[in-house]
Amino acid sequence: MIKQVLLLVLLFLASGLALSVSESESVSLLPHAADSFNVSYIQMKNAGTCSYSVVITTSCSSPRYTRDQISISFGDAYGNQIYAPRLDDPASGTFESCSSDTFQITGPCAYQICYVYLYRSGLDGWKPESVKINGYNGRPVTFYYNTYIPRDTWYGFNLCNGASSSSSYQVSMQKWLIFMVLGFVLSCWL
Repeated sequence: MIKQVLLLVLLFLASGLALSVSESESVSLLPHAADSFNVSYIQMKNAGTCSYSVVITTSCSSPRYTRDQISISFGDAYGNQIYAPRLDDPASGTFESCSSDTFQITGPCAYQICYVYLYRSGLDGWKPESVKINGYNGRPVTFYYNTYIPRDTWYGFNLCNGASSSSSYQVSMQKWLIFMVLGFVLSCWL
């Protein structure tokens, strides 16, 4: 009876550890204000100029239109950064609610895009639903915002470290180690 209770407690603890590792992995999937983001820090480690197709979908719960100035910056894990200082054009109906706007942006050639930040300056407010970036050296990537962009703040995602294959490998190794220890303890008891 004591072995069964200890086994149950051990399984409970192992499950808790595995869940805490999983939860820490998914926290970075929400947009956030960039603490140390510097748009003037544009490195061109990969020579050349490439074109990117950027599709920004505005949420249906966004104001009908915005006169705010919208900028974007995105890049890869190797320091290649693409910056477009102003995408908006109120006269053409850019960023109206329930709409998608496509922009062709040129900049340094980047590898897989893993971060994007939007910047909004103005009083109207704006709520993007998603940003899809299609580049030359990587697969298309979509970042889901579905939240209002704060005023005068770079706001977005940086998945360069959180979603990289090495980080996923570290998380899976932690889980593997937990279950190996659990298996060893169980084999000693039985």
